[in-house]
Amino acid sequence: MILYRTRRGLVVEEGGAYYDLDEKSLDACLNRPDLAAYLASVIHAGGIQTGQAQAGLDASLLEAPIEHQEVWASGVTYYRSRSARIEESKDAGGGDFYDRVYSAERPELFFKAVAHKVAGPNSAVRIRGDATWSVPEPELALAVNASGTIVGYTIGNDMSSRDIEGTNPLYLPQAKVYDRSCALGPGILIQEAPMPPTTEIALEIARGESVEFTGSIRWSEMIRDPKTLVEYLYRDQSFPHGCFLLTGTGIIPPDEFTLRSGDTIRISISGIGTLVNHVA
Repeated sequence: MILYRTRRGLVVEEGGAYYDLDEKSLDACLNRPDLAAYLASVIHAGGIQTGQAQAGLDASLLEAPIEHQEVWASGVTYYRSRSARIEESKDAGGGDFYDRVYSAERPELFFKAVAHKVAGPNSAVRIRGDATWSVPEPELALAVNASGTIVGYTIGNDMSSRDIEGTNPLYLPQAKVYDRSCALGPGILIQEAPMPPTTEIALEIARGESVEFTGSIRWSEMIRDPKTLVEYLYRDQSFPHGCFLLTGTGIIPPDEFTLRSGDTIRISISGIGTLVNHVA
């Protein structure tokens, strides 16, 4: 089942059919102790069908699947990310830090965005005006409820200013946290079971009619356990409405590439769908 947030309310999809929910609050929905059972009951009762398999949802109605949750991120969870971070920060003496994080028990976790900074499907993300080397980071995002239980999965884009972070690792918040530096969507795959190791994450960046970059990676290449990431995040922290946790990227465009205004970013994850954003 996939849960969507639209301008008209919450919608659940299964098997190509779409149903409106009586529950209007995403905060309340994600924190229901019986979330999967509740959604299944709406579907089995017939609900209010809002679309057909061949038509799907009206993409113009989709919003980011977030209400009052915070977005956090984990870094250096793939070998490719480790290597890229070491390379970009070698002149600043930060390369050793990333190598240590890659093999350490404690993961790297950092704040990414509050809800109003998050872009939804088919909307604009931004690159910093004072950055010269910007990339999207396609990631599987965990939807976590207030008690720290993973209730679903969505697609995340952790926009990053690599030149700023590479100048000094202490500049990480400036490289990562700014308006429209994050995107989520198109919906949340609600399931209690972990994503299968064969799950593929794919990135395509288009510039006009040309595809500038493509890449893909499998979920199995991530070295961190999602439940462990959540456990560390929830240590001495509370999230009354739950949160989203980006799990890191293993897809890094070449060093000579940087995003430009007008580029289109497509991130696809098998089982969830495709998140499309353009660069403002």
